[in-house]
Amino acid sequence: MSDMSKIKEVRSRTGVGFGDCKKALDDAGDDIEKAIEIIRKQSAVKAAKKADRTAAEGLLAMRISESGDSGAMVEVNSETDFAARNERFVEFANAAVDWVLEHGEDQMEGLEEAREQLVQIIGENVSVRRAVRFASHDGEVGGYLHANDKLGALVETRGADDLLGREIAMHVAAMSPMVVSNDQMPADVLGAERKIYEAQALESGKPESITKKMVDGRLRKFVAESSLLDQAFVREPSNKVGDLLEQAGAQCVRFVRFEVGEGLEKKDEDFAAEVAAQLD
Repeated sequence: MSDMSKIKEVRSRTGVGFGDCKKALDDAGDDIEKAIEIIRKQSAVKAAKKADRTAAEGLLAMRISESGDSGAMVEVNSETDFAARNERFVEFANAAVDWVLEHGEDQMEGLEEAREQLVQIIGENVSVRRAVRFASHDGEVGGYLHANDKLGALVETRGADDLLGREIAMHVAAMSPMVVSNDQMPADVLGAERKIYEAQALESGKPESITKKMVDGRLRKFVAESSLLDQAFVREPSNKVGDLLEQAGAQCVRFVRFEVGEGLEKKDEDFAAEVAAQLD
């Protein structure tokens, strides 16, 4: 096999640049398998060096099983949006969600070698920030992924067809409810909201009998606006989501909503800076 053929094979199997492949082959005495092992070790070192860099861009990937009784969603982050559009980054995200659908979100170590290799290829920190799998025993799983792959939701329902499941998932993505029903609202969340409303009511200077009603009313409104079943359906605001499900003889068991980078501090970079980051 010619030197160029060996370089091409190493490149096709690792995805790293021509120069790195040639150097690895030189160091390995032209042994392809040894060269690939060298590159894998280099990938792990580079991934460790970049691990403390903020990765708040990226994309979501979603997969629903053919049987419709399970589904998975992952958030894969990069340092720049430019890198998230890289073909190999997208391939990794799709491989990650397939892995989660098969193995669950607690078995992520199986993706580590591929993640380290991707860091070597794109030159940025990459992380699988979070992942979830819904596996229903007596229901169905639906999902919605927004066109830019930055926002998505999974829902588990009972008695809903594919269209209704997707509609509910789309509503969750758009309206970001906190819980399915109002009785699921955590006590600590209610307590924190009550304190805020009580402080606002005190500033009004109104009598305690009136401020108490004000606080209770605002708290009821908060719970209704944060509960999926009580929210106005995004496509038909005249109907509540709960009414829509009841009309179909269906119910929502649980949901999860991901938005890329939420809760992370994002760097404010322009396109030129993103390109420059690829050269680091």
